[in-house]
Amino acid sequence: MENSLAQISSLNQKDKASAYQSILLDLFARPDQSSLAADIHVLIENVMHESVGLVIGRQVLSELVKALEAGRIQDFDLRKQIIQETIHTVQPRIVSYEEQANSLRFLLADQLESQEGWSDAARVLMGISLDSGQRPDEEKFRIYLRIVRLLLEDEESGQAETYYNRAALLAPSTSDKEALLQFKLCQARISDYSRKFLEAASRYHELSYIADIDEDERRQALSAAMTCAILAPAGPNRSRVLASLCRDERTAELPSYNILLKMFHDRILRSAEIKEFQETLKAHQLAKIELSSNDRLASAVADDIDTVDPSASKRTGPSTVLDRAVMEHNLLASSKIYNNITFGGLGALLDLTSGAAETMARKMIEQGRLKGSIDQVEKLIWFEATREEDDAQGKAGGLGDVEQTAEDTGAQFTKRWDMQIRMTAANVESIIQHLTEKGLVKFAAAEA
Repeated sequence: MENSLAQISSLNQKDKASAYQSILLDLFARPDQSSLAADIHVLIENVMHESVGLVIGRQVLSELVKALEAGRIQDFDLRKQIIQETIHTVQPRIVSYEEQANSLRFLLADQLESQEGWSDAARVLMGISLDSGQRPDEEKFRIYLRIVRLLLEDEESGQAETYYNRAALLAPSTSDKEALLQFKLCQARISDYSRKFLEAASRYHELSYIADIDEDERRQALSAAMTCAILAPAGPNRSRVLASLCRDERTAELPSYNILLKMFHDRILRSAEIKEFQETLKAHQLAKIELSSNDRLASAVADDIDTVDPSASKRTGPSTVLDRAVMEHNLLASSKIYNNITFGGLGALLDLTSGAAETMARKMIEQGRLKGSIDQVEKLIWFEATREEDDAQGKAGGLGDVEQTAEDTGAQFTKRWDMQIRMTAANVESIIQHLTEKGLVKFAAAEA
């Protein structure tokens, strides 16, 4: 090898290029490739020398890239070693050999991705300089999108969001429908990993309707939308997302439908149901959460009232994302059942200390996700019914608007009771009218 390179050094510039390429082809044609990586490394180092010339160096590197793309090296590890060593050799003069180095990085990323080295493949692509104006925006968009997708495979959502933001700036410049669909999917997954579950549920549900996506992938998107909706913070916004999913006929075929339906109807969830649903969740959806110092202090101060009941729960707050979602849902569901509840009673319902239950209710009231007030003297939580809540539940089932008129019937709870009776009667009448129009029921004429 060294003798051949020494002979080439005495040739003129015109003949050097073909001579170097001839050596490269001979190396690939050798039956024994045990020293192939070392020989190619020596060849590339020699070609990169300033005395050889930039044009010849680029030609030889381009030939190496073509040979690797053509699969001239079948051994995965050997191919990976050659690409990595060549990239390392070229790196000090990357400005002069940027195109060839980028081609090598794409090859290495493809190989790492085929071996499920998602993060390593993403970091290889990160080494490609995309700041120069030579590469069109559409191609930059695809590279950024690929980096995001690879990082999300290893659940590195923080870094993925950085590259997603870069891709978002270039999204308007592309007309590739497939790339834009991948972009929307990455958008939904990042919201999911960032625990923005309401946003993720809406995005997944939107993707599940796109006909260009494969049927199995649309089913997965719908299932992901249901999961995110269940994990979302309880409140009016989640009620709207749940209503949208419950109206979708496809959700009835999926495993999470029962728990989705119970959440939509504001029914208390039991531990057995939660345990079954928990087995379907991914790691980031089971992430541990920590209470703030203020919440821990509030729970500790109020814990004195639990000492009279030795069987009372000692938990001072939810431990996981799912735990919090279920507790908040059960708290919201209890507001549909009770007019008021003691701190201790709510704690028993949520499997929390009375102080922790009060803290959770207080936060939900502050955030506008629960209508009510807290009487700390009597240790009571009073729940309020609002027209918005009734509308979210009563109209979502597809029965249409039910005209309601407010009356001054006396006390606050009498109003609430009357409104519930009025709504029930109106809905029953609407159902009977619908069945009559369809000819499903008939009523005999009244006798005089």
